[in-house]
Amino acid sequence: MIPVILSGGSGSRLWPKSRQAYPKQFLPLTSEKTLIQNTLLRLNPLGLSDPIVVCNEDHRFIVAEQINQIGIAPDGILLEPHPRNTAPAVALAALYAQHHHDDPLLLVLPADHVIDDDETFLRCVQEAAPVAEHGALVTFGIVPSRPESGYGYIRRGEPLPGEQNVYAVDSFVEKPDQARAEGFVKSGEYFWNSGMFLFKASRYLAELEKFAPEILRQCKLALQDAELDRDFTWLSGDSFADCPEDSVDYAVMEQTEEAAVVPLDAGWSDVGSWESLWEVLEKDPNGNACQGEVISLDSSNCLISSEKSLIATVGVEDLVIVESDDAILVARKNRGQDVKTIVNLLEQRGCGRHRFHRKVYRPWGHYDSIDEGERFQVKRITVKPGEKLSLQKHHHRAEHWIVVSGTALVTCGETELLLTENQSTYIPLGVVHRLENPGKVELHIIEVQSGAYLGEDDIVRYDDHYGRHH
Repeated sequence: MIPVILSGGSGSRLWPKSRQAYPKQFLPLTSEKTLIQNTLLRLNPLGLSDPIVVCNEDHRFIVAEQINQIGIAPDGILLEPHPRNTAPAVALAALYAQHHHDDPLLLVLPADHVIDDDETFLRCVQEAAPVAEHGALVTFGIVPSRPESGYGYIRRGEPLPGEQNVYAVDSFVEKPDQARAEGFVKSGEYFWNSGMFLFKASRYLAELEKFAPEILRQCKLALQDAELDRDFTWLSGDSFADCPEDSVDYAVMEQTEEAAVVPLDAGWSDVGSWESLWEVLEKDPNGNACQGEVISLDSSNCLISSEKSLIATVGVEDLVIVESDDAILVARKNRGQDVKTIVNLLEQRGCGRHRFHRKVYRPWGHYDSIDEGERFQVKRITVKPGEKLSLQKHHHRAEHWIVVSGTALVTCGETELLLTENQSTYIPLGVVHRLENPGKVELHIIEVQSGAYLGEDDIVRYDDHYGRHH
């Protein structure tokens, strides 16, 4: 059995904590570990094969680093050049798995879900395995804790003969209105659609060929023309651009005769809004879920999350108050779905805060934009031990580098300099340069940029340790 981790996402629903370049699966929302790390760690007792991860090209280094941090070496990281929903993503993983293994079972899991009761979840996976081995396409249906109009539903059919806790699927139901949702929950026959699956690679591909052959054709072409680069499989952008966009549910599960459902009651949440995050977090006696430095007076049922500042509340209820490094959100808790509209407005304004945090992660470390004005920008740059930035030049800006701690090996034109704490250097406009950390501890520098244009796209790369020629 191979875990297939789907790590997509636009980072819009939990803004300002999540962004396009750093969606919620990379955040430690419910524990010290991030959601993608918890998704993988909870599988440890099953002793499964190494995971296949399907993700956006822009997230590749974050995925690789977060998986590496928990001591897991992925079987493959497949990079989608365009978002095409889950049916193509799973097809790519299934084709990859068949090429490298002997038709394994695929346990398909979104990277950004929360599950409280790992033991129950693992037991359900084990119950589903023999059914999947015999050719069924199994989905995990969440036992609903309340009527919810925001989810699709699965209606169970008859129990499968000889199986414990596994049912045929009677039908898939679109998101209902509140009255229908209440009826569904009362009947006990309906489950929330979780988007988690277990099936053999060959069975999924056979059903995809039957019901959505163009998806399979374009995925085969995209993988056939893929490039291998370090830990990553770069899919062919041209072939994948022509791939239809569809979900596993629409493309396969709603059409196949072989769909089965295992009821799952394990404290599941897709953390699809600030309110759903509030539901899964620990709360104080007044129902407040607080993160960071918070003082709450006569306030109830709020989610209050502070990153750097003290947040004090007096006499408020049912609010979401979230501070990130460069933005603050204040919203009614039940208006969480409208956060997407804020993100869309930010995108229309072109200010970039829908896409990046002030702190931006790179394969060599990260940088934090701490000040900017007309013709200047100041960044705090952190370079991990042994890592180096690309050999590059800028057409429109010069840079001053001051070492705060650690050791910097600087290439500036034909010159190499070794700089330590409190030493500095100047990189003139148009000169080819590189910053490297040859030491055993993190390198911290302050960079002052000055010039007519300071955008991140003013980089001409000559050599890059991370293959960022794409």
